[in-house]
Amino acid sequence: MSSSQDPEEGQAGADSRDLRSVLVTSVLNLEPLDEDLFRGRHYWVPTTQRLFGGQIVGQALVAAAKSVTEDVHIHSLHCYFVRAGDPKVPVLYQVERTRTGTSFSVRSVKAVQHGKSIFICQVSFQREQPSPMQHQFSMPSVPPPEELLGHEALINQYLRDPNLQEKYRVGLNRIAAHNVPIEIRMVNPPSPSELHNMEPKQMFWVRSQGHIGEGDIKMHCCVAAYISDYAFLGTALLPHQWQYKVHFMVSLDHSMWFHAPFRADHWMLYECESPWAGGSRGLVHGRLWRRDGVLAVSCAQEGVIRVKPQVSNSKL
Repeated sequence: MSSSQDPEEGQAGADSRDLRSVLVTSVLNLEPLDEDLFRGRHYWVPTTQRLFGGQIVGQALVAAAKSVTEDVHIHSLHCYFVRAGDPKVPVLYQVERTRTGTSFSVRSVKAVQHGKSIFICQVSFQREQPSPMQHQFSMPSVPPPEELLGHEALINQYLRDPNLQEKYRVGLNRIAAHNVPIEIRMVNPPSPSELHNMEPKQMFWVRSQGHIGEGDIKMHCCVAAYISDYAFLGTALLPHQWQYKVHFMVSLDHSMWFHAPFRADHWMLYECESPWAGGSRGLVHGRLWRRDGVLAVSCAQEGVIRVKPQVSNSKL
C-alpha cells in the first residue's frame, strides 16, 4: 500500500509522534465479531444526543476497507442516514461483498442498532490506474494555519466581546465544551457585527488531533470521512442564523470522492459552500485541499434543517 505524500512530511516532532490520534486508537478501531461483522464504540456525542454522523461514516468505511485487499484504494462512498443513532448502545456494522472486480470492487455496509438499520452505505474501491487525462480547480489563496487562531482561542476572543449577543454567547460556550478529536482554524472568521451578513460559504484548516503517520492510506480516508461531517451542514445556515433559530438539523445523505493521497493528521483546507437551501433542506458541497494545492477529496451532503424565527430582545 503506497503512503500519502504531503509537504508536512517529517515535520512532526517526537511528542506528536508519541501521541497517537484517538481517531485511530479508539473511534475507528472496530471490534471484529465475525467475518464482515464489527462493533464500533462512541467517543464524542453532540449535544443533540444523537450519534455524530462523521463517526458512523468513518466506522462504516473502516468496516468496508477490512473486506478488500491492500492493492485497492477507496475512491468513493455514498450513504444515507435512515434513523437517529442511539449513543447508549454500540453500533454493529455488517459488510456485504457486493462485487469484487478486476478494476473496481463494491462493498455495502449496514449500521444496525436495536435490530434496525440506522445507516446504509455503498463504498467503491479501485486498483491504481494512471491516466494522462488530469485536471483540477485551483486551491483558494488563504493564510496558512500557523497565522490563524486556534478554535479555542477564537471562541475566547468572541466571548470577550461585550457586544456579542447572548444567543451567540450560549452557542459558543456549548461549542467550547465539546471534546472533538480534530483541530480547526477558521479562515477569515467573521466579527460579531458581520454575523448578520454572511454568505453560505466558509473555509477552515483542519486535521486530526494526534499522530497517525504514513501507515495505510485507507485509514487516512476513514479519518477524513469523520472530519468531513463536522460543521459541514451548518454552512447552509450562515446567511440565516441571525434571523432563525435551529429547531432540528440532521444529515440525510453524505457522499465523498477521494482523488489523491493525503495525510489526515496534516493540515488540510476545507472549502465549504451551500449552493441551495429550501423545503426544510440544505445542500452543501466541500473540497479538502492538501497544503501543496492538490485537491484530495470532494464531498457533498444534504440535510434536514427546520428553523423558527429568533425571538427579538432589545436588551441583547
